[in-house]
Amino acid sequence: MGGGGMNDAVSSTVFQPSLFNPFFSRSPMTRISVRALVAIVSLVVVRPAAAQQDPAALSLERIFSSADFRQERFGPARWLEGGQAYTTLEPVASAGENGGYDIVRYDAGTGERTILVAADRLVPAGLDAPLDVEDYHWSPDASKLLVFTNSERVWRENTRGDYWVLDIASGSLRQLGGDAPESTLMFAKFSPDGSRVGYVRQNDLYVEDLRSGAITRLTDDGSRTTINGTFDWVYEEELGLQDGWRWSPDGERIAYWQLDATGVREFLLLNSTDSLYSFTIPVQYPKAGETNSAGRVGVVPAAGGATRWMDVPGDPRQNYIARMDWAASPDEIVMQRLNRLQNTLEIMLGDASSGQVRTIRTERDSAWVDMRVELMEWLDDGDEFAWISEADGWRHVYVISRDGTSERLVTAGDFDVLDVVSVDEEDGWLYYVASPDDPIRRYLYRARLDGTGTPERVTPEDATGWHAYDAAPGAAWAFHVHSSFGTPPATDLVSLPDHRVQRVLAGNQAYRDKIAALERGAVEFFRVDQGDGVMIDGWIMKPPDFDPSKKYPLLMHVYAEPWGTTVEDAWGGRDYLWHLYLTQQGYLVASVDPRGTPAPRGREWRKSIYRRIGTLTSHDIAGATRAIESWSYVDPERTAIWGWSGGGSQTLNSLFRYPDVFETGMAVAPVPDIRLYDTIYQERYMGLPQDNPEDWAQSSPVTWADKLEGNLLVVHGTGDDNVHYQGTERLINALIAANKPFQMMAYPNRTHGIFEGENTTIHLFSLLTRYLEEHTPPGPEEAAPASR
Repeated sequence: MGGGGMNDAVSSTVFQPSLFNPFFSRSPMTRISVRALVAIVSLVVVRPAAAQQDPAALSLERIFSSADFRQERFGPARWLEGGQAYTTLEPVASAGENGGYDIVRYDAGTGERTILVAADRLVPAGLDAPLDVEDYHWSPDASKLLVFTNSERVWRENTRGDYWVLDIASGSLRQLGGDAPESTLMFAKFSPDGSRVGYVRQNDLYVEDLRSGAITRLTDDGSRTTINGTFDWVYEEELGLQDGWRWSPDGERIAYWQLDATGVREFLLLNSTDSLYSFTIPVQYPKAGETNSAGRVGVVPAAGGATRWMDVPGDPRQNYIARMDWAASPDEIVMQRLNRLQNTLEIMLGDASSGQVRTIRTERDSAWVDMRVELMEWLDDGDEFAWISEADGWRHVYVISRDGTSERLVTAGDFDVLDVVSVDEEDGWLYYVASPDDPIRRYLYRARLDGTGTPERVTPEDATGWHAYDAAPGAAWAFHVHSSFGTPPATDLVSLPDHRVQRVLAGNQAYRDKIAALERGAVEFFRVDQGDGVMIDGWIMKPPDFDPSKKYPLLMHVYAEPWGTTVEDAWGGRDYLWHLYLTQQGYLVASVDPRGTPAPRGREWRKSIYRRIGTLTSHDIAGATRAIESWSYVDPERTAIWGWSGGGSQTLNSLFRYPDVFETGMAVAPVPDIRLYDTIYQERYMGLPQDNPEDWAQSSPVTWADKLEGNLLVVHGTGDDNVHYQGTERLINALIAANKPFQMMAYPNRTHGIFEGENTTIHLFSLLTRYLEEHTPPGPEEAAPASR
């Protein structure tokens, strides 16, 4: 429900603007590769738009079963030549039946276009079609190309597949891995000199020499419970860890994580449809309060030999090594260790030869140490590093000495840094994203690394909405994605710091025109008092033919968890289109971000939710909804609420606890009993269930199931490895025990996104729409004169 190196020749930055992913709910760590996204689209968008379609009208079929709303995309892109050029994938202009992609170089300044690798150079011997390039990386000197293809899904993303190396000069193309089974290599990376490639294969580490083809196996104990160079389910899902190994700067050694999953209990997913007899799918999944994997970090010679393990004190099952990399030196690594409660983070330096470890800085918080926005960049030849901390109540960037004894604040003020775009050490600037005056928008700023002067806004003052950046090394250029509420994203290349648009990379104009042609009512952003003097941000969408003298039904959309916000002046993708469709049917649609959501409103705002993840959120949601219901054009007798994942949980909490506010609730893939969710996410925000069981019970919707008075629809995929169907079954039992009527829909073997299988998505949203219309009917009723 609920993280790469650069050099002067080639940056390993990838830019694929999937920040505006229309296919998933706002769940933590929801990520998907370009090709996987295309695969999903092929399941959902399968038919051309119906003939004679009214361009102003939406239908469920048009949104979910037509090709009408496909977006133009840019990338994956890689910066080259110190940021003066970049490469991207482009479909072959005259592609025949074999198709393929060219890898094209553009000069950032002039726009000069050169095909560096034509698709026909990526045709393996004995085959007729080029490799389907899902991702690619250049060697440091750009003389070789590493291609990732034929991937398979591992948890959320397609991170396991085949790797090929193309020698640009000779044209030699060969597959890596020797006799490895198909689609079993992970996280392949060139060595710093480009002569070797390391990778993970079936939980062991290997290095392959590109000249001789010799393969050296660095670890030999990989198994289902001994995991080298990658991670288990919970580390990936909640700490954002997938690639678990790093080349040393000189290429002589490799640092890597090893997890010992012995003792982590397996949760069994039941598949009853894909064979004559049902079978189980075991997933190592530590539920809250249960045993975690034991993680450690070691350093092994790249030529093979014994691993030197870092002598990190403490029980590894009660701590997490949440980040690790080389510390600007081939002799030391840097680790970030969190305790199990995640309220203490230690920065440790480890000697690569002896394994001795010393702590140079400790961050503490009475709730949790926030790692959502992270930065660990070495400066001054490794004598200091840039770091993010909430020590003064706001998320700021500091520069700290290597020994941790001195620090200076770079971004002063009562605002939060939301992303670090570039640390331009040569010119002395930090580029970062923030929104000091408006938490629902995002802009680029820069500040002096020495902490002097006043921060400067780089995004033009007349620009509004949501802005994301991927800066080139040296920060002279950046890929820039911008969108706003109701306006799809466009991608361009801008120069910095003047923010001049050099060229449009993916204007999305056809898509934007289709959206602009839709019949749409007004959208308003607002703040309301939730009843205790706390102002809550929100938005409301009105019907196209809105009449303020009438009363309309209201649908509240919520996520309301510490991992995501819904009130953003940004493109909303699929959810936006469905919500717009509902306004065309006569609904008001609104959303609010209660306390505890990760809005840039300071530490106190975000961490007020600690140990109150279900109680404070539903209190704020209900209070804000009451305020909205007081507006003269809102019908308080027709108020519904819906959400997915954590939003499904808060839908249940709100419906059960505040039956006087909500008439109807639709909960998709909820967590009815938070005790059933994983260790890292749930313990971060609630503490340990053994320490405060009453808080856990009070925050779980299932505790309040007997208070249901309204209409409830629960939807879940039975193959959900993230939020287990088990929780919905427990909720069903509680509702039955309380003799409460409700409706439910189980999607066999679907995962948390409920998208697998033909027509699944349109079936789901047709169900939601039908249930809403039946229980909270659309359309206006006569009302008193408007006061708003």
